Amino acid sequence: MWAYNSIFYQIYPIGFCNAPTHNDGQCVPRIRCLASWADYLRDLGVDAVLLNPVFESDNHGYDTRDFRKIDCRLGTNDDFSDVCKTLHEHGVKIVLDGVFNHVGRGFWAFRDVQEKKWDSPYKDWFCINFDGNSSYNDGFWYEGWEGHYELVKLNLRNPAVVDYLLDCVRFWVETFDIDGLRLDVAYSLDRDFMRRLRAFTGSLKDEFVLIGEVLFGDYNQIVNDDMLHSCTNYECYKGLYSSFNSMNLFEIAHSLHRQFGADPWCIYRGKHLMTFADNHDVTRLASILTNKEHIPLAYGLLFGMPGIPCLYYGSEWGEPGEKAPDNDYALRPHFETPKPNDLTDLIRKLIQIRHGSDALCNGSYRNVVITNHQLIFERATEKERILVAVNAADAPYTASCGDLNGTATELLSGRKLDIAGNLELPAYSIQYLVL
Repeated sequence: MWAYNSIFYQIYPIGFCNAPTHNDGQCVPRIRCLASWADYLRDLGVDAVLLNPVFESDNHGYDTRDFRKIDCRLGTNDDFSDVCKTLHEHGVKIVLDGVFNHVGRGFWAFRDVQEKKWDSPYKDWFCINFDGNSSYNDGFWYEGWEGHYELVKLNLRNPAVVDYLLDCVRFWVETFDIDGLRLDVAYSLDRDFMRRLRAFTGSLKDEFVLIGEVLFGDYNQIVNDDMLHSCTNYECYKGLYSSFNSMNLFEIAHSLHRQFGADPWCIYRGKHLMTFADNHDVTRLASILTNKEHIPLAYGLLFGMPGIPCLYYGSEWGEPGEKAPDNDYALRPHFETPKPNDLTDLIRKLIQIRHGSDALCNGSYRNVVITNHQLIFERATEKERILVAVNAADAPYTASCGDLNGTATELLSGRKLDIAGNLELPAYSIQYLVL
């Protein structure tokens, strides 16, 4: 699967393209600005863009009106098709946000139910009770997603709904040549639907990837040969920033070993979960870390740990952004052009190293040294062995690595190092050592 050896770049198009927060009905080809970033993405080393909702919606994209039409605030289907073609020409694949659990109140089938009530042929597309009423006084009660009644839950046990959604996916592949889907709130989706989706998309396009948004629980329940290829690794997301803020690297080391270590009880060994430092729903890394010297180190860990690394647009140059109630713009801003800096250069180098490393993409995981402020772990395959070493302290540290001896190449600097049981870790440093 191509995604397992790839770097993703997540973009929230409505914010990225400076579209109005609420759908104003005006068609403006804002999505074309994404094409102007294609050279930058290729230079950064990105393999795929993960685009949050692009289809016609009431407001933020997750309240879909029409699955077959690009949101008018972003342009037309032809505009988006041209953008996808440009990205593909630059070697960048396209993964779209598949919002299949719910739709907006403006969704065409729900509007039909509002108008015709019992007489609507679409009444069974939703979870409706005509003996009740909604908070919008529709004259019937319906299930909303987790109590959000602007998000109308689809009935994925209805074969007509499933057939409709799969036909929309076929349309996206035929029209935009997409390469995969990110499944919104995958933890809420009907599992038979996910099985059907996996079989269907596999027949449409070789190595079509399915990545689920999962916040908690056992990822094995939906990441398997019958359902999804990957899901978001929120456990390691939390451990990544919290280990630095608490100066307790045991936390992330424990999570990584629990998930990918060699012990029989390690639960996700061999799986490729999506790893990230931030996204469109959480405070950005540059704002959540209390010591800004730790920002490069967090990315050093991100690109060294098992999984599929995903960057959130702008964070590769340290863009701040704090999650706040009713203010999505703080996390989902517009940028006219990229703003690369030294952090971007480091991330570009980390991407180059990962692309060239079988161990970092597919290798085993083993903790070698763990202290509150330092972590050294090993990634290894039969072809290659790499140590990832982090010192989060403001002073140098000499790590005792036991029986590790010989010459190593530090990949970020290109320096040759002699290791005789000890490894010197400069203050606030990240090292990738090929043994």
